Amino acid sequence: MTDSSAPLPRPRSDLTEPPDAASAKLQPDGMDLLQSRMLIQVSAARLGYVQDQVDPGRSGLVLCGTDAVQKAGTLRFRKGYTAPLLIDPAVYEVSAATEENPFPYDVEPTLFLDDPLELSLAEQRDAGATLPMTPTGYIRAEDSDALRAAVMRTLELDDPSVIFSAPVDVSWLRDEESTRQLIAYLKMLKGPKAIMLGGQMDPLGRYAKAVNHLRLLVNEVPQSALLRTDLAAFGALAAGASFTAFGASSRYRHIVAPGEKAQTNKRVPVRSPHVLFPELMAFFLGETIAKRYGGADVPICFCAACEGSMALDAFTSNRGELPAAAAAHNVAVLMEWLRTLTAVEPGIARQQWWFDRCRNAVDQYTVINTSIRQPGAFKSPAQLDRWAHAAPAAVEAHSSDSRR
Repeated sequence: MTDSSAPLPRPRSDLTEPPDAASAKLQPDGMDLLQSRMLIQVSAARLGYVQDQVDPGRSGLVLCGTDAVQKAGTLRFRKGYTAPLLIDPAVYEVSAATEENPFPYDVEPTLFLDDPLELSLAEQRDAGATLPMTPTGYIRAEDSDALRAAVMRTLELDDPSVIFSAPVDVSWLRDEESTRQLIAYLKMLKGPKAIMLGGQMDPLGRYAKAVNHLRLLVNEVPQSALLRTDLAAFGALAAGASFTAFGASSRYRHIVAPGEKAQTNKRVPVRSPHVLFPELMAFFLGETIAKRYGGADVPICFCAACEGSMALDAFTSNRGELPAAAAAHNVAVLMEWLRTLTAVEPGIARQQWWFDRCRNAVDQYTVINTSIRQPGAFKSPAQLDRWAHAAPAAVEAHSSDSRR
């Protein structure tokens, strides 16, 4: 059966033609539209779960998946979506960048274009993307040759409206030397840079200094952004990133290197959706929350999606409407945080707000575990602990020392 709501496919030769008026109007001030926003990164298939909760004035969308281009075109040209909209080719999920082929984008050439990079950028522009993103392959640890090749090829475009995607293994942020190397390459580019971190489970929790090195990168690389992430979307935005993107599902909150299978906690089968616990600033399975609370009073959620009608232990199954309700709850809570963050003056004040919020969340683990009489029932994730120890003064001192 044909989906009547889907846009009719355009001839591939259209990709080389100038964008129509609606698309052209979006292109010149693309970075102005993205500035200081935290987008929601989501698969086209699950867009309906979260779209109503996305704040069009402060947020927007990053679409992923094989049908992301088609879905973006539908949103932009048939449904009149006007908020920022990016399309992530996500080539890094299946292919690594190499010196010979930094953009391993698998697409059939057209009569007018045969370069995979230019074809991908043209597809995205044709679908109404605010700015196009390069289809960069996964940049493995210490593979400076692949990183250099991707940067140099992007420089050849001489187009500052192109977002350079940098899907790098988190080990680039392990120590200052590799971080400095990454910074040096990214600073060669005049346009926006979208960093995405690869690694199993919680990449930023792996290395003790990864959070501070991420803040250093954001502080020193003009027009830097952080996509496909979680709490770091707020931390980076507070540190001065141009924009960020928070993953709507665990898959879009980090990158699993191509060829690897995503690791999970095998002791806890996934039979319910991941639910954002606002006070603890972390995701837990809905079933886990229900078991931990047992007969204790469970917090009622008053976010824009739940409106006081749902308790946090309600999302106990992946059946029916609960996954969609959990996703809407998660994004609604994120939008509340975003509105609060953006109301704070940029700079040290905003960094201090984020630092204090993370510290308070870590303290809440003891409070909540005590209230349900289960010491250690809820454990703070490593990344939250990292942010709770990353005081604003620390990054300033680190940056100042490094310049001497």
